[in-house]
Amino acid sequence: MKKYSHLLVTKVIVFILVILCFTGAIRAIVELEVIHDSEFSTVFEEDYFHSQAYIRESDKIIFNLTRLISEFKSEEFILSGGTVSERDVRNEAGNLFSEFQFESSSYNPELGEAENYKKFEELYADKLTKVREKLIKADLREFTLILQNIEEHEDPLYFASDGVNTYANHTMIEANQLQKYPSYMRFEEYKSEIFPKKVQENDRLFWITETFDEMDMENTVIYVAFSDDFLDRKVNEWKEVKGIATKSFYQLLGFLAGFILSIVYLVLVIGRRSFKDPELQFHSGDKLYNDINLVLIGGLAFLWVALVDVLFENIDKAIIAITIPLAVLALFLILSLVKHVKNRTFFKHTLIYQFLYKLVSFVGEVYKSGSAGVKTVLLVIGYPILVAATFFIFPITLGLAGWFALKKIKSFKAIQEGVAEIKAGNLHHRIETTGKGEFGRLAGNINSITDGLKTAVNSELKSERLKTELITNVSHDIRTPLTSIITYVDLLKNETDPSKVAGYIDILDQKSQRLKILTEDLFEAAKASSGTIPVQLDQIDLVSLVTQGLGEVNDKIEAVNLDVKLSFPNEKVVITADGKLLWRSIENLLSNIFKYALRESRVYIGIEDLGNEVLLTFKNISAYELNITADELMERFKRGDESRSSQGSGLGLSIAKSLIEIQKGRFEIQIDGDLFKAMIYLPK
Repeated sequence: MKKYSHLLVTKVIVFILVILCFTGAIRAIVELEVIHDSEFSTVFEEDYFHSQAYIRESDKIIFNLTRLISEFKSEEFILSGGTVSERDVRNEAGNLFSEFQFESSSYNPELGEAENYKKFEELYADKLTKVREKLIKADLREFTLILQNIEEHEDPLYFASDGVNTYANHTMIEANQLQKYPSYMRFEEYKSEIFPKKVQENDRLFWITETFDEMDMENTVIYVAFSDDFLDRKVNEWKEVKGIATKSFYQLLGFLAGFILSIVYLVLVIGRRSFKDPELQFHSGDKLYNDINLVLIGGLAFLWVALVDVLFENIDKAIIAITIPLAVLALFLILSLVKHVKNRTFFKHTLIYQFLYKLVSFVGEVYKSGSAGVKTVLLVIGYPILVAATFFIFPITLGLAGWFALKKIKSFKAIQEGVAEIKAGNLHHRIETTGKGEFGRLAGNINSITDGLKTAVNSELKSERLKTELITNVSHDIRTPLTSIITYVDLLKNETDPSKVAGYIDILDQKSQRLKILTEDLFEAAKASSGTIPVQLDQIDLVSLVTQGLGEVNDKIEAVNLDVKLSFPNEKVVITADGKLLWRSIENLLSNIFKYALRESRVYIGIEDLGNEVLLTFKNISAYELNITADELMERFKRGDESRSSQGSGLGLSIAKSLIEIQKGRFEIQIDGDLFKAMIYLPK
């Protein structure tokens, strides 16, 4: 199932199933509700006496009979105007006056209503005299239609009388004689008798009984009786309809189940190639804005209803032809909406949202990028428009405007007070303002100026301290061998012993070489930091460079009795660097290790591929207590031994850092207790 669940073929098949199940469900509803003029409630009716059909058959006759004897009574009564009330006459006259008011050129709106009504009575005198006659004719016409309707019924038997007027299709039957009929209803004055008793359990019986609640039943008798033949025919018709309804109902349930399962499946898989697919797949049709999409879906639904109404007489044949193409289009649009819901872009991908977003963004950009004058103009123009658009909540709009103004005033006051503090020399003061508007940016700029001033002051103090330490360290390191040279030169002037002279000359050679090394390192450090050293970048095998270099300094490693552990990837590691400068940096680090590493300890050298760059690390245990920070150790003429008794110049790390940086790399050191770690990052 995982293999085939998201295939295009599977989605197409399920899409077709959705359309077929939906069309089948519509077809089942139309077949029952329209073609057979019934309802699905027939499925749950126990028998004919509990059915809607039975009540409808009885109510149709009883309703007409009650109208005849309670409203129309007789033809003579109608002709005498008994059915026409003064209220009916006034309503009809009011309709004529409305016609005069809106259609007649004689109506003058500048005159009062009384004067216009007098003019109306003059112009419409003939029509007003015929109003009652018109109403009588309308009632007589309806009376005749009702008579024709009930006279067509030979069965069931009916009788209605108010003591004066009688309407029946047979002679009067006594109450005890009605019992020979299988079903009847009798309403005499304020009593009623319904047979069989199970009819009283019919939920729709109130359709009939509520008619009698609204009329005067004194001297009134109405009954309807069903003969055996008539009842048998109606029961058979009801059973036939029930069979059709049951079939259609189960068809509807089956199609609905298929439709629900298919549509749920489509909703789950649409837009993805697998359940683990993190991104939704959209096609060109999904670019249609969702609000336009919803309008089109509503339009398709309206079109379907209109076509059903037009083709109502032939709906049985046309329902499939009009449902399938419209359902296909609608389902495409619905699935597009589902994709945007799953992608959480349902509201963002609407034409209204895009319009409002671009409008707000445009105004916002103008407001943010504009000067205070532009913003003031926008507020002056925009606020009246906002008030006009929201006039029904004017107090709220006014309150929001007041809150906005108060907020801006507070921001301005905070900036004003903050500038006064900074002016007084408090560089640690920060202006706190909320928001990202003009005042927010101004406060941020002032805070940035304060930070810059603090940084400049701290930098100047640090620079002065470094200059002092640099002079002190350089003076100490140069003065030591220079003092020795001066001392031994003075001794040579007075010494005559050749053996002592040779010893003095050896010491002078050592001290002069030491002074030479210090001078060369100082020159190299200045040259490296200036960036004037020529760099020739090539592709270099770092593993080969390191292993070859370790071989060259193997004698020094053995001299200080260090155990070097080298780790590197199995595959070749190629970097972009200058071989000579890179080895000079590595040599400085190794020299640092030979001078300051704890004797008979391990040194770890690692090469690691980080993707876009390569990391070369050197780790060793210091023989001296490292009670300074990594930043301080990187400073020129700084050493790990504060006594400065070792032979180093304190420039090795600084030179290595400068050489690595001009090769577009990075050099960092870390100190953890007595563990010293140097890291070189180089581009691949």
